[in-house]
Amino acid sequence: MTPDILCIGSVLWDIIGRSPTAMRLGSDVPGRITRLPGGVAMNIAMTLRRFGLTPGLLTTIGRDLEGDELVGACARMGMVTDHIYRSEDLPTDRYMAVEGANGLIAAIADAHSLEASGDKILRPLADGRLGGSAAPWAGLIALDGNLTEQLLAQIASSPLFVQADLRVAPASPGKAERLRPLLSHPGATFYVNREEANILCTADHPTAEAAAQGLLDRGAERVLVTDGGRPCAEGRRGAGVITDSPPPVLVTRITGAGDTFMAAHIVAERRGEPRATALASALRAAATYVSGEIGS
Repeated sequence: MTPDILCIGSVLWDIIGRSPTAMRLGSDVPGRITRLPGGVAMNIAMTLRRFGLTPGLLTTIGRDLEGDELVGACARMGMVTDHIYRSEDLPTDRYMAVEGANGLIAAIADAHSLEASGDKILRPLADGRLGGSAAPWAGLIALDGNLTEQLLAQIASSPLFVQADLRVAPASPGKAERLRPLLSHPGATFYVNREEANILCTADHPTAEAAAQGLLDRGAERVLVTDGGRPCAEGRRGAGVITDSPPPVLVTRITGAGDTFMAAHIVAERRGEPRATALASALRAAATYVSGEIGS
């Protein structure tokens, strides 16, 4: 089966502890702990499935029991898992987070296996299964910043990606700098929050609109910058920056919200929605997600 979009990056187990109580350092409170398929690439893929698209996964998953469970879960959700790199000696990656009523308290991403596997995850794009240097993949690719800086730089200049519609998201503010080599890619669209945008700009823009303009000034072709419950911005080289505000909702979860925003925006554009409408659609989808109105 040919995927509608390739999701390249982290696919792992999310272990999330959530409490309805506001928390601080050292808090010990009742709540719920869940284990669900996660990772930036996976969260995007799950949202794409909810909208009826078929994503293909390019990632590393170990050949351990946790990896077998994870690949099985992905396949049952209708994702194309044929091209996943299954490592014999690397364990399946994991992410752990604690969330309170006052937001994300702390998180640890154990994505070392993805980093260690390097460009092995890209082999299907070179060996004819999904493309090659003579006929590179020309469709949508969702790319996450959990890849190493070296691999992201390789992707930025690789002939395998010259025709791709690249949709790029950092894994976290701490990894945003890794995306700098991709700023010059003519087919890249960046999905970042204001903190991540400011890291890429080496600046301190006070609004999403200013941060979006800053990224365009740094060479980006197209950017979307979120800022929590404050106005969001979408900027395109030569077409300026537009803004919209997310609907006000009661926030019940945070992990995965940015990935949901990105996936919903991709789907809206694939439906042919114009620029402002696609931005509004993505903001509504993200608001619905953080309010807990749809399943994880």
